[in-house]
Amino acid sequence: MLSNYAFVLILSVLAFTLPLVAVVLGWLLGPKRPDSVKNATYESGVETIGDTWVQFRAQYYLIGLIFLIFDVEVIFLFPIALAYEQLSLFGVAATITFVVILLLGLFLEWRKGALEWQ
Repeated sequence: MLSNYAFVLILSVLAFTLPLVAVVLGWLLGPKRPDSVKNATYESGVETIGDTWVQFRAQYYLIGLIFLIFDVEVIFLFPIALAYEQLSLFGVAATITFVVILLLGLFLEWRKGALEWQ
C-alpha cells in the first residue's frame, strides 16, 4: 500500500520540479541584454504596418469555446463507444442524458445566433 503512495509522491515531485528547473534554466541561460532587434514585434518576418494591437471580435473566442466543448465531448464519448456492448442500462441512460444536454446547449447557442457568422 505504501508503494502506491510512494509512486504518486515521486510523480508529484517530478511534476513540480521539472517545470521549475526549466524556468530557472531559461532565466539563467537566456539573453540578459535585450536590444531593439530582440524587442521588435515579429510576424512571419514581415514588418507590421500600423498598430500591432488589434482588437478581435468576441465571436472568434465564442466559436473557439464552443468547438472546445464539443471536442471534449468526443473525448468522453470515445470510451463509451468502445465499451458499448458491456454497458449496463444505467450507462446507456447516462450517455443519452449527456448527449441530450450537449445537444440542448448546441440548440440554444444556435437559436441565440452565436453560431451565425456576421
